[in-house]
Amino acid sequence: MTKTLLSFGHGFSARALSRLLLPQDWRIIGTTRSEDKAPSLMTYGIEPRIWPGADMGPALDAATHVLISAAPGENGDPVLAELGDEIAKRADQFAWVGYLSTTGVYGDHEGGWVDENTPLTPATKRGIARVEAEAAWAAIPDLPLHIFRLAGIYGPGRGPFSKVRNGTARRIIKEGQVFSRTHVADIARVLAASIAKPNPGAVYNVCDDDPAPPQDVIAYAAELLGLPIPEAVDFETAEMTPMARSFYAESKKVRNDRIKGELGVELLYPDYKSGLKALLAQEIGA
Repeated sequence: MTKTLLSFGHGFSARALSRLLLPQDWRIIGTTRSEDKAPSLMTYGIEPRIWPGADMGPALDAATHVLISAAPGENGDPVLAELGDEIAKRADQFAWVGYLSTTGVYGDHEGGWVDENTPLTPATKRGIARVEAEAAWAAIPDLPLHIFRLAGIYGPGRGPFSKVRNGTARRIIKEGQVFSRTHVADIARVLAASIAKPNPGAVYNVCDDDPAPPQDVIAYAAELLGLPIPEAVDFETAEMTPMARSFYAESKKVRNDRIKGELGVELLYPDYKSGLKALLAQEIGA
């Protein structure tokens, strides 16, 4: 029987997972809002669906596995809003359902550690929306749901190098501020490991082993490029968009023991230094 992944909001992380599954003869159906992106998905072996818009009934009928990457909006989770009833009717059809959430659900812990059992106390609207979306998915009876709380994502095309090169990178300094992050390739490995070993109801933090102040990451990127370390700017006086400033409302270190102990995942990039080195090597080799 062909394994078929239906991927809602087939973006950066989902594409990384696809690169692991397609060589194993998976069928992957991925949704996109843009007709312009459909040819690109096809190039990589993904069957595109323009959604919202397309009739998703046949794709849902074919799916053995479901991945939800779409973020909640003003009206809650967009997949549940339109297709919740259809998904609920097919709950026992799926072998695995994965929901990509965020470590923002934990809120601010003033640089302290959190794990999957930490109470959810989000400090931002985005975090609150994610908590509500997690609960809404978990409320569907018999759905084999797995929740993945992702730290800050980086990877090919999403790193600090371009800003350092063009001189727009800044080292924003806020005392005690620390973030966890994860390379997209490690997200894909965690998802693939979970698919191979389903545990409905499980929640996993997905991050590396090395929470670090953001200014350290920028400085290291500059060192790798052989460029001057960008200037330090005090958070209180820095010009920032409201979105960028909101990220600094939360400071925490995220534990990842469960993905290692339960899923047996060995991170390719256990810290930002190994991850950035690999990204730069990939850029140079491209």
